Amino acid sequence: MITSRRSFLRTASLAPFSLWIPRVFGEEASLQLARSTPEAQGVAAKGILDFIDAIEREKIEMHSFMMLRHGKVIAEGWWKPYGPEFVHTMYSMSKSFTSTAVGFAVAEGKLSVEDKVVSFFADDLPATISENLAAMRVKDLLTMSTGNEKEPTGVVVKEENWARTFLAQNFAHKPGTQFMYNSAATYMCSAIVQRVTHQTVLDYLTPRLFTPLGIKGMKWETCPHGINTGGWGLSIQTEGLAKFGQFLLQKGKWNGEQLLPAAWIDEASRFHIQQPGGDKKDRPKAQNDWLQGYGYQFWRCQGTGFRGDGAFGQFTIVLPEQDAVIVMTSENKNMQGQLDLVWKHLLPAIDAKAEQAGDLGKLKRLTLEPPKGSHTSPTAAKIEGKIFTLEKNDLDRPYVQFTFSADDCWFLSGVHVIRCGLTSWALGETVFPGTPPRLISGGKPKKETPSKIAASATWTDDNTLVMTWRYYETPHSDTVTCQFDGDNVTVTFLNSITAMNPKAKDVRVPLKGKAVA
Repeated sequence: MITSRRSFLRTASLAPFSLWIPRVFGEEASLQLARSTPEAQGVAAKGILDFIDAIEREKIEMHSFMMLRHGKVIAEGWWKPYGPEFVHTMYSMSKSFTSTAVGFAVAEGKLSVEDKVVSFFADDLPATISENLAAMRVKDLLTMSTGNEKEPTGVVVKEENWARTFLAQNFAHKPGTQFMYNSAATYMCSAIVQRVTHQTVLDYLTPRLFTPLGIKGMKWETCPHGINTGGWGLSIQTEGLAKFGQFLLQKGKWNGEQLLPAAWIDEASRFHIQQPGGDKKDRPKAQNDWLQGYGYQFWRCQGTGFRGDGAFGQFTIVLPEQDAVIVMTSENKNMQGQLDLVWKHLLPAIDAKAEQAGDLGKLKRLTLEPPKGSHTSPTAAKIEGKIFTLEKNDLDRPYVQFTFSADDCWFLSGVHVIRCGLTSWALGETVFPGTPPRLISGGKPKKETPSKIAASATWTDDNTLVMTWRYYETPHSDTVTCQFDGDNVTVTFLNSITAMNPKAKDVRVPLKGKAVA
């Protein structure tokens, strides 16, 4: 196996994998995946429609969906304001791309999964190297079996030198023996790739994976030392995600070129270690997709499939037995429930008999509707153009101001202007402080960069204006409530991550202001 034979990395059979990079793929690489119909590829469209209906009935917020069979897209849809041209934050789905970067480095003989982690970080090691730290291999990073006493990511991302902080943690268990989900371990994989290639994972993957597959526009967050965060932080288009899934399904081959050895794909996607846990009262282990085993930054699924996934429902599901790929982007905390609907509706639709071709026109009309209320209020005329001077606040905002037209509301605060549609989404960009919401702070750019935003506003009563700011290149949104009381205004914030946890509070303190006379 790859993991046990270092000679695999040096064999002459791998030489071509370092030669294809300069080849010209031309316009072919920029083309979309081929399109077909479900029935032409042996899939019942009714199963796809039933899946979409179930998603909406269960109030699972999905942003995009794509299903491939035999290498062709047979169904696709985006819930507006999300769209095919926009990237989407992947969260831990990023891990599977980092694993693939390790695979390329292994294939090119730059490292082995048996290499000791400490061998790459001579300048960052603690004064005393424990036996467990000394024994830790790249493979243990990939399989999340580093032996950490506690999950270290929250500690690591608060420091300047993430690698040094990771290596300074307590490794209480023998590496390779216990699974513990560990995003910082994936960051260490990214750091190792950068050490041996002198390129970030993003730059290293671009000519080897992204360019041959015709994937463009991807972005990846970095740590304070300029290393891609690895375990999170990648943003990519839905079709790029689908191409990646098809690349995995084809075991590293694309347009007739073996870009990455099939043996690596097999090794990365197979069962390596069991997650802790067993049967629960409401769900047996066999039906829990987080207890089917873990590979090299890939999860095993119920049945014979495997997947990469990220928080809130970013999925690339690879089904070799069915020759199919399913990708989804979402904001949904019940990820198991989302997968259950895939297994209930999409899997049985494959090779199912269809009485007649189904109409997938609904997938072209998907939308996330703005919250409904009233588009006008008597208060609108009273506050039109008034400047509300704010009390000192953590967001460093001096004032807020509101102006209205028949169709729009403008929220102004210093240099920040957000246009909100009163009956629809208004598209724009913002760098308003504290936006967009983030699940993890590490990797946040030091310099604020504009975020694409779809905004709407509605009056829930005469004195309450509620704005929804949807950051449509992320899974998340903000609900901004403006309560007017005579010459006073209070602006409160609730991000969609916090809203999922009734016991949590948004860290942003309400803004309080008074109209200038």
